[in-house]
Amino acid sequence: MIKPRTPPGVMELLPRDQIAFQRMLDTIRRNFERFGFLPVETPVMELTEVLLTKSGGETERQVYFVESTGSREKSAQDGRTTPELALRFDLTVPLARYVAEHEAELAFPFRRYQMQRVYRGERQQRGRYREFYQCDIDVIGKDSLSVRYDAELPACIYAVFSELDIGAFTIQLNNRKLLRGFFEAQGVADGELQALVLREVDKLDKRGADYVRDVLIGTSFGLPSDAVDRILDFVAVRSNSHADALAKLDALGEGNDSLRQGVAELREVLELIRALGVPEANYALNFSIARGLDYYTGTVYETTLNDYPQLGSICSGGRYEDLASHYTRSKLPGVGISIGLTRLFWQLQEARLVSTADSSVQVLITQMDDAHLPQCLALASELRAAGLNTEVVMEASKLGKQFKYADRAGIRFVVVLGEDEIAKGSATVKDLRREDQFEVARSELARTLRVELEQSRVMK
Repeated sequence: MIKPRTPPGVMELLPRDQIAFQRMLDTIRRNFERFGFLPVETPVMELTEVLLTKSGGETERQVYFVESTGSREKSAQDGRTTPELALRFDLTVPLARYVAEHEAELAFPFRRYQMQRVYRGERQQRGRYREFYQCDIDVIGKDSLSVRYDAELPACIYAVFSELDIGAFTIQLNNRKLLRGFFEAQGVADGELQALVLREVDKLDKRGADYVRDVLIGTSFGLPSDAVDRILDFVAVRSNSHADALAKLDALGEGNDSLRQGVAELREVLELIRALGVPEANYALNFSIARGLDYYTGTVYETTLNDYPQLGSICSGGRYEDLASHYTRSKLPGVGISIGLTRLFWQLQEARLVSTADSSVQVLITQMDDAHLPQCLALASELRAAGLNTEVVMEASKLGKQFKYADRAGIRFVVVLGEDEIAKGSATVKDLRREDQFEVARSELARTLRVELEQSRVMK
């Protein structure tokens, strides 16, 4: 006998947890569509030469290559050392390929959402997945894209997390031009050096300011101590209100061109976020956010749960200058945000912020006598036609056993259609959530159950 087990790095859920996960997906999709984003799906496999064009090194080591007898033979014929196909490791590279390939058929600005699994050869550890869902939205322009779109994405994310109801959250914003301008003013002009400095700054919460200061002043970097102090003061800047955010931008002064552009863009984004109805308690400046210096060029975002900062960013993204430069001569700037839903769901379960859901089955019709099965099936058809998800017990058994099954499966309403009920044209309903029981005319059963369900939704 082979022991049944899943491979490491995958999430496999029991049905009621899967329902909770699916409802999160549905909430995210619903809000993406409310903001005018269109659905896109791309194949799980991409041509290796397309997928790895903009990557290499660590990324390539995490890619799952697709190999079969046919692909091995084709690789040998073509003289390739790597297979022709690989599994996508994010949704951004497939988006770039998609937009470049269908550029003539798309309307710009192109607003897309994509919610699919991606695959990475992650090192095995708790909460890290090799197969996981990403939920992305992007706005892609042709030749140019107004910074005004940068404000729409936080508004959409506010709508998503407000409906998910997982606790207070803050969408934190920064701008890469502002970062670049500030670092240039401190004598750190080289992009690679800026990336290395920010990598050390990112360790502030774990190692503390003294550690980071020593590293930046030490032989590896050799930055002047006064410049390091200014850097640490700068990345510690946070705002606590809309007015405070604007005041902190004003306090930066004129500065160089890059700093001025970053300040102007952040100011416009902040004003439009407020105009879009996002409460000021849900957005703030955070000058420590960088999001990978070699990709993002303007606004950057990270979203965190106020009471659970240890979870880190639950949604992040930003502005990029040219999405698909490796696949088309057209300039395609854009802005996007991504939710890593699989890891987020695991984190929320660990923090007990999301619980096992009720069954998607709303009604169970019991059966105590095989002779009553036609009546039970007919009633099930009536309830389903009225929009109620209904299951029928297909083999007669003790009523207690059927109630126990409904309770374990998370089904709220149990309908008893016995000989007495059939004779009277009624049905007995047991509400397992409220632990009460009532009898209702069969003609009123569907309406009554719908009213009960609607009242429960309102009370939530």
